[in-house]
Amino acid sequence: MGELWSIFIGMALINNIILVKFLGLCPFFGISKKLGIAVNMGVLVTAVMLVASVAGWLIDNYVLAPLNAEYLNIIMYILVIATLVQMIEVFLKRTNYSLYNSFGIYLALIVTNCAVLGIILISNDEGYSFIESLIAALGAGIGFTLVLAIMSGIRERLELADCPRALKGLPIAFITGALLVMAFYGFTGIV
Repeated sequence: MGELWSIFIGMALINNIILVKFLGLCPFFGISKKLGIAVNMGVLVTAVMLVASVAGWLIDNYVLAPLNAEYLNIIMYILVIATLVQMIEVFLKRTNYSLYNSFGIYLALIVTNCAVLGIILISNDEGYSFIESLIAALGAGIGFTLVLAIMSGIRERLELADCPRALKGLPIAFITGALLVMAFYGFTGIV
């Protein structure tokens, strides 16, 4: 149980997928303008990470490894991720059209979100078991959501702040991101 907790905390805080691995920066800077949208995106990415990790582990261990075709893993992962995102997109379009519209192009970009593919590859490289892969994906997804929520809260406040014109928009977002990286660096050594 302690090892699972270490994997979870490691993926959520210490080796955060955005701030340490620098994966998923597109939604980090693109979606993080409004808290509600950022949290919804984080929840969606977490769900895709969980299901993609389960599917990736199953494909690795029950399809590719028995056939000695591990070299096809990235292609298989991308197919799984694309299928999942397409299903989520259709579901949101039919059930919550306003949320679907609020995501805009970023919903489709989950397919190419390197954070989703990255967690599958990290789990594979670490040789995680099924449960460990699931915990790693959950930790990475929660860490992803946490960082998006923190960043969006800060950016909402920055919209009201008296910021120099040259720093408005993405320049101040990059500075804020760098400060978040340094803040999360403080979690190093917890586990």
